[in-house]
Amino acid sequence: MADKQTATSKEMLQVESVIGRILQVGVIFSAIVMAIGLGLFLITGKSGYPGTMVPRQMGLILQGTWQLKPYAIMMLGVYCLILTPVLRVVVSIYAFYKERDHLYVAITTLVLFILMVALFIGVHG
Repeated sequence: MADKQTATSKEMLQVESVIGRILQVGVIFSAIVMAIGLGLFLITGKSGYPGTMVPRQMGLILQGTWQLKPYAIMMLGVYCLILTPVLRVVVSIYAFYKERDHLYVAITTLVLFILMVALFIGVHG
C-alpha cells in the first residue's frame, strides 16, 4: 500500500512539474511571438491591414501570420497566451483522474467547459 502511495506521489510531483513547465513555456513562447510581431511592426511601420483593422478570427490570424503581417503575429501571441491556462486545466483533469479524485475531475471539467464557452463567445461575439 505504501509503495502505491509513493508511486502516486511521485507521479503527482511529475504532473505538477509538467503543469509548471507548460505555464512557463506558454508565456515565454507567447512573449516571443508577440515580440516578433512588434518588431516587424516597428521595422515596417505597417500593421499589414488597412486602417484600424485587427484580425480577430483564428483563420485570419493564421493567414496573416503566414503572410508575416505584424498585427496577425501579435494576435497569435495573444491567443497562445490565452490558451496556455486552458492547457493547464486539461493537464489538471488528467492529474485528478490519475489520483482517482472524481470530484475534482468533475469540477475541473466544468471549469474547462466554462472556459471553452467563454472562448467561443469571445470569438463569435
